[in-house]
Amino acid sequence: MSPIRLIILIGAAVAAIAAAFLVRNLAQAPAPTIQTEQQTVVETREVSETKVLVARRDLDIGDLVTVDDLEWADWPEKSIVAGYRTETDSPEAIEELAGSVVRGPIFENEPILPRKLVKKGDTGTMAALIEPGMRAMSVEISTESASGGFILPNDRVDVILTYQATMQMNGEMVPQTATETIIQNVRVLAIDQVYLTYDEGGASQVGNTATLEVDSKEAELIALSQRKGALSLSLRPWSDVGDSYDRAARIDMLENGGNSNGGILIYRNGKASNAGPGGS
Repeated sequence: MSPIRLIILIGAAVAAIAAAFLVRNLAQAPAPTIQTEQQTVVETREVSETKVLVARRDLDIGDLVTVDDLEWADWPEKSIVAGYRTETDSPEAIEELAGSVVRGPIFENEPILPRKLVKKGDTGTMAALIEPGMRAMSVEISTESASGGFILPNDRVDVILTYQATMQMNGEMVPQTATETIIQNVRVLAIDQVYLTYDEGGASQVGNTATLEVDSKEAELIALSQRKGALSLSLRPWSDVGDSYDRAARIDMLENGGNSNGGILIYRNGKASNAGPGGS
């Protein structure tokens, strides 16, 4: 073989090897990556708000509303329903509603609705506080008969009757003062009392009446008992308010003219009378 042919063959072999390496490197090279940047678009919408009248604290049934119990709060316009008081329409609403009585529970930050309040001067203020089927009955009280003036609306009390009777002792009928609890666990609706702070320069002044929530038979029992003697109110602790403490009343006293034992003599104005069965 001639030297020229040999050189050509060697050059072709080198070119073939180089081409093979080039093809191999291209096959093993990683595919180019294309990075895309994601953009997050935040859409903001302006929400229109207005001032709505709300409660600054929890208000219970029977509470007397003051200007400190109400405030204006921002409220979305789309969430305003009929009955809400807005600052634009009723700028004097806080002063107008001061002195109202709460008819239904109102929670803190809850908008004030007309049906939840009885405005000062409106008729039906007391009727709004009474539970269905119950009655409001007033009894005469004094500082001594009303736990020293510490009884407040929504407290629970026992009603105690004190009266004059005669009892047989050593074969003789002797006048005796008797006391009985005639109704237990009664809710106080209102009390005729003025509360003065230390800065106002005086102690609380107990009025003459307390209004109790009773059923129709209990109302009859109280009316009869007030004719029979003097009534006192005994304040119960808040722990006794639960359902586990049943209501109790001496309704049987209505059946025998107000006596717990038939035939007991009742002293009125120093005179004895038989108010038992068949008595007057």
